Amino acid sequence: MKKTQPEAFTLDRIVTPVGEVLLVTDADGAVRAFDFTDYEARMMTLLARHYGRVQLTPGRAPEAVRNAIAAYFGGELTALDGLAVKTGGTDFQRAVWAALRTIPAGRTWSYGQLAQAIGKPAAVRAVGLANGANPIGVIVPCHRVVGANGTLTGYAGGLERKRWLLAHEASQVGPDDGTGQGAFALD
Repeated sequence: MKKTQPEAFTLDRIVTPVGEVLLVTDADGAVRAFDFTDYEARMMTLLARHYGRVQLTPGRAPEAVRNAIAAYFGGELTALDGLAVKTGGTDFQRAVWAALRTIPAGRTWSYGQLAQAIGKPAAVRAVGLANGANPIGVIVPCHRVVGANGTLTGYAGGLERKRWLLAHEASQVGPDDGTGQGAFALD
């Protein structure tokens, strides 16, 4: 029986205004995972689901990736848009994650809007599950999805972080631009 080698990735740690993050990149510089340090066990579970065995080597992510993350947290909300990401997952999950990247910073969609965006309007619950299984938080902005009535719903990084990320983005964008996509506002 042939033994397969584990996927080899680089693990970087970066301090942000909402806590230290774990940034996992591959040899080509694509982001494979992004999560908060206090959710490292969750990230490891998702990596194992997507790739089987993984080998994480501590090191620095490519400077372009690090700079984009710093720029985003510094207020340049589109800085993450051009980052290459690569995930495992099912075709359905990858469709949901691709659609998440089309939600503009400072705007929110409901799970129903996300289901509509992938052409599966009845798959709201499945969309929610795929959203929750996203291994690349913030860069694949699952935090921009809210309940149908605009309420904050679960976020793997914690609701306080979700609230902070949405407020950070809204403070840079301003009021709704008439697209029908909500702008997050603090109570």
